[in-house]
Amino acid sequence: MTIETQQAALDEHHDDPEDLPVMRARFEHNGSPRYMLYAMKRLGLDKEHGFHLDVKLVSDELEGGMETVEARLQDGDADLIDIDYISTARERAHGAPIVAFHPYGRTVGGLVAPEESGISELTDLPDRRVGVVRRLDKNWILVRAACREYHGFDPEVEATSVEAGSKVGLTRMLHDGEVDAILQFWPIVPEIVERGPYREVLPMSRLVQRLAGTDNRLPVSTFLTSEDYLARQPDAVRRFKRAYRDVVDHLVTDDRLWEEIGERLMTYDDPAIVNAVRDGWRDMVVRDWDADTVRGMEQLFEHLLGVTGPDALGVDHVPSGTFRLEVE
Repeated sequence: MTIETQQAALDEHHDDPEDLPVMRARFEHNGSPRYMLYAMKRLGLDKEHGFHLDVKLVSDELEGGMETVEARLQDGDADLIDIDYISTARERAHGAPIVAFHPYGRTVGGLVAPEESGISELTDLPDRRVGVVRRLDKNWILVRAACREYHGFDPEVEATSVEAGSKVGLTRMLHDGEVDAILQFWPIVPEIVERGPYREVLPMSRLVQRLAGTDNRLPVSTFLTSEDYLARQPDAVRRFKRAYRDVVDHLVTDDRLWEEIGERLMTYDDPAIVNAVRDGWRDMVVRDWDADTVRGMEQLFEHLLGVTGPDALGVDHVPSGTFRLEVE
């Protein structure tokens, strides 16, 4: 489904902000947060909590080496985005005034390969071509860390990583046979697998938990804003957090709301795919966090750093002030 069609569905619920503080949300047109954003607008939870959420969908292509949403936030054209916290640490270490103020979820992907391929586990990756959005993508970093930690090889050396530059381009490379497998983001995996002939070899969420050494569900992606917006509109940030918790409560229980989301925002006309995305979202999402959650995130970072090194992560530490739990 095109960006324009999805944006039109969101725009039906964009009304006059009146005197409420405005939060400009800029999110990828094929990313899973759009389901939550649509539900928040559809249910009027932004107004209920005293702010106006202005949602615009953008492409998932890179701008100057950054995801489009990152570029929007750093250019001052957005107040709310989501990215993985390793990218947040990387950009903040390089001077970007961005902060993570609430978790989103385990927004990782899956290793997908043709059904007839000989790839059934990570140890089958040597001498294979593996498609990735970019080499600094969290899914590739997780695979590199797990292969080095548990299997004694680095796929960056033993395999060939091929950058697609976008999620759409990544799926195309798999369909065209340009690669032997891809590391695709989780909301896109169900469509690829259901329509075949492909299978998910390994969900990256398993690697997150194994490498973190915890059974607690760890968020990989968080909601971000700028230092400037947080200073100017702290109440809007607090109110978004409350609205987010409410919309999560709706989305983990209301199947009919997901049917509407499928009709308005998804390209799939197969209920099995919509239900798979729904169930995947529910398994991925993290409603809230605390100091223990952040400690787990930092432990996972240190583990990845120790295994893959700073060159793979693009950063050697999580800068102070990256996570803002005190915003309540």
